[in-house]
Amino acid sequence: MGASSAAPGAAPTVIAAGLVEIDLERREARAEGRPVALATKEFDLLAHLGANRGRALTRQQLLDGAWGVAWEGDQRTVDVHVRQLRRKLGPGLPLATVWGVGYRLD
Repeated sequence: MGASSAAPGAAPTVIAAGLVEIDLERREARAEGRPVALATKEFDLLAHLGANRGRALTRQQLLDGAWGVAWEGDQRTVDVHVRQLRRKLGPGLPLATVWGVGYRLD
C-alpha cells in the first residue's frame, strides 16, 4: 500500500502502511479500518516515520522529527513510543527495528 489522497505533486495527506492508515490532516490513525487513539507524540512519531517510509531513521532523527531539534532527553524515549505504537496498532503496522540504527516503516 502507498500514499493516497493528494493532488499530483503534493505531499500525501493519508499514508497507508500495511493495515494502518495515517491521516495527517485530521491527525488520526486507523488500524484495520478501526480508529486508534494515539497520544500527541505517538502520532507525531508515526507521521514522521510515514513521511520517511522505507528509510531507516536513527533515534536522533526520529527525536528531531517528532519532538523537535531543541528537545533534550534520552533517546530511549523513542523506544518507549515505538513499543506503544506497536501495542496500539497491532501486527498490521510494518514497523521494523533496524539493529544498530533505529527504525523503519515499510
